[in-house]
Amino acid sequence: MKHVPTLDIRRYESDREAFVAELGAAYRQFGFCCISGHGIARDLIDGSYDAFKRFFALPTETKMKYHVPGTGGARGYTPFKVETAKDSQFADLKEFWHIGREIPRDSKFADVMAPNLWPSEVPDFKPYGYGLYEALDDLGSRVLRALALHVGLPERYFDDKTDQGNSILRPIHYPPITQDNVPNERAGAHEDINFITLLVGASAEGLEVLSDGQWLPITTEGDAIVVNIGDMLQRLSNHVYPSTSHRVVNPKNDNARKPRYSVPYFLHPNPDVVLDPVPECITAENPSRYENSITSHEYLLQRLREIKLI
Repeated sequence: MKHVPTLDIRRYESDREAFVAELGAAYRQFGFCCISGHGIARDLIDGSYDAFKRFFALPTETKMKYHVPGTGGARGYTPFKVETAKDSQFADLKEFWHIGREIPRDSKFADVMAPNLWPSEVPDFKPYGYGLYEALDDLGSRVLRALALHVGLPERYFDDKTDQGNSILRPIHYPPITQDNVPNERAGAHEDINFITLLVGASAEGLEVLSDGQWLPITTEGDAIVVNIGDMLQRLSNHVYPSTSHRVVNPKNDNARKPRYSVPYFLHPNPDVVLDPVPECITAENPSRYENSITSHEYLLQRLREIKLI
């Protein structure tokens, strides 16, 4: 049976050419790869999960203090059954929190990147949450360097296009499913909007990726982090890197009665980056698929409307 490979990112320093070739091949085939050897401390990951679980265990009225209506959930708390996968009639079975980039309030992007909210009831939510944000941001930059080299771009092509990116860390709680034959899925089939997504702690069953018409389950072992391509990078790479449908299904066993937690990091380009396909990815066999230019911020707003967040 086919499976999404796991590659050790330390090989980028020791065996770069082969690593870049294998990574590129994984993304061309699946749009997904699992990354091990990343060096993010286990204590940081475990401490973050613990802080996030304590927040989600708070009473609903306490959590709703951090819900900001009309912002698309850009910061703070989004309650249960709000987000809906594009073209799905059922809302997802989840609640979540959004941590964004800390930027100076006189930044040119301050009008589209709001300040973070932090729950006072969980004092270590901020140090763990933002610590994990920065660690995954750094790892994402390393993955993007390898992806750039694979398509013939300069190694650091993406560095100045993501250093002020409107990236989001999203702790998610999928509550236990207490009844049978629920029509909703924990997260309906969808593609991600951003450049790449890094999912830390995908050890629980449920995540599946669509490949050649079949749903392949993805679970990780050890320190591996699942990293997948989003629609913005698919567009920029002229579909050389596909943004693949994936979902979180409800377990068919007793695990449906248990909560599930996951923490994806959505790495976004800077709001003013224009998402035109790069010349390196345009060939006679793969002519440019896009006629109109669009900035990453315009694209983001368009997609947030589709999934009913704004």
